Amino acid sequence: MTQSWSAQREMAASVSAGGCGLPVVVIGAGPYGLSVAAHLRAAGVPVRVFGEVMGSWRHAMATGMFLKSTPDATDLSAPMAGGRLSDFCRAQGREKLTELTPIPCTTFVAYGQWFQQRYVGEVGPTRVVAVDRDGPGFTVRLEDGTQVAAAAVVVASGLSGLAYVPDELASLAPDGPDPDSLVSHTSQHQDLARYGGKRVAVVGGGQSALESAALLHEAGAIPEILVRADRVRWGALPRLERPWTDRVLRPTAALGNGWSLLAVSRAPGSVRRLPSAARLYLFRRALRPAGGWWLRDRVEGIVPVRTGCYVTRAEPDMTGGVRLYLAGCGRQVLGVDHVVAATGYRLDLGVLAFLSPGLREQVRRVPGSAAPRLSDCFESSVPGLYFTGSLAAAAFGPVMRFVAGSAYAASRITRHTLRTALTR
Repeated sequence: MTQSWSAQREMAASVSAGGCGLPVVVIGAGPYGLSVAAHLRAAGVPVRVFGEVMGSWRHAMATGMFLKSTPDATDLSAPMAGGRLSDFCRAQGREKLTELTPIPCTTFVAYGQWFQQRYVGEVGPTRVVAVDRDGPGFTVRLEDGTQVAAAAVVVASGLSGLAYVPDELASLAPDGPDPDSLVSHTSQHQDLARYGGKRVAVVGGGQSALESAALLHEAGAIPEILVRADRVRWGALPRLERPWTDRVLRPTAALGNGWSLLAVSRAPGSVRRLPSAARLYLFRRALRPAGGWWLRDRVEGIVPVRTGCYVTRAEPDMTGGVRLYLAGCGRQVLGVDHVVAATGYRLDLGVLAFLSPGLREQVRRVPGSAAPRLSDCFESSVPGLYFTGSLAAAAFGPVMRFVAGSAYAASRITRHTLRTALTR
């Protein structure tokens, strides 16, 4: 049962009058962090947000990239009307976006910054370096040495630090993947023009792999895509007007068309009640790797693609390049100057260095995963410590990997924060 914002404000006033007055600290200022902060502030909850506004979208996306999602699935969650992407475009005098309009990442970044100014207010750009328990609350330490006492902490750090590079490729860079080493991850690139004239192997068959390969080709590089699957999958050209029979058989959802996608999009709470093995299966298989429909003409017949192919070993060669030993498409050796790993992300609490070791140990994991086990309000086994966005996907399903899940997460966290504060 939901409450009106006026009722929640009255609850928050009671909390402020009788409680300790400590803020909720939100770590991360991307779509989830901004959405949660907007809801908390609208409900009158003291909140402090730390992180660069839309930082990952500004620095972990190569210049020229577009969003794969449609406009209706790209709205941040505002606590009142007027905060959708379409509202931003209208307010800024921008062209109306439709399903036939790929959204530039630069537009989405500008939308996030507009949303922050309108609904969130001040965001501290200083990085959080440590979070630890302090009695019933937490101590949050910033990079500049400042310490902030918090009643609760919401981890909305997105995919930062979660990039995954398989061992077969990671061996090329003992100090970690980097654009200046022999192997990098797609999340580490802003400008792919640095590889102009170079041979680049792109490993992966999803959107980031295919779009990176297109951008590499357009920047004068010589890319080749290595895909483990037997074929490259592409999204279908959207139909703005669909027959009613098609709409009934394949209803529209945030993650695509179909009843199964509608279920995981609309009911993440129900997904959470499934056995952990079923949830992990949904997380990994509900959306198979595929490229956006608008990208196909920039790749097919232009960038060489090897399907049914995977890397078994990689080693530096005598010329400063890389030898990739391939299998699945016949035993072959491919020589390149650099490897871009479009190999996704791993949800692993162990890489969140800002959580103290003692605090990390207290957070229970989803069986079969290194992701946090969460209550129906996104609270971990540590009272007052919440996780949202991609880190919540192993609990609530694949919608948490996308902006579309921010409304559910923000409203649940806000209501639980208010109820918990009142019972203290």
